[in-house]
Amino acid sequence: MLTNKKLWKNLKPKAQENRSNPTDAEAILWAVLRNKKLGFRFRRQHAIAEYIVDFVCIERKIIVELDGEIHLRKIEYDDERTKVLNDSGFNVIRFKNEHVINDLNTVIQVIKDALK
Repeated sequence: MLTNKKLWKNLKPKAQENRSNPTDAEAILWAVLRNKKLGFRFRRQHAIAEYIVDFVCIERKIIVELDGEIHLRKIEYDDERTKVLNDSGFNVIRFKNEHVINDLNTVIQVIKDALK
């Protein structure tokens, strides 16, 4: 389920702000995901259902979320978010920021495997 136009209008400014101020991990991963470098188009800070997801490959229905320190305090929210996204037909893959920064090759391999 993609976001309806009215909801997107409300989410778009936050998505644009997030794109302008990526975390280090988001910037590192985006450098690999953009321009179909893995063979599929990814979008970043894109609205799916009522959420803005970090990265999404709509064609393969895969969402990649990066979790920083703030996510330790909102586990229940993230669990509900993942459930809604899964119920919308998307496979959600989560990585910690540190994992992206310290072991990018493994992160990319997990994403490649999910794209198959």
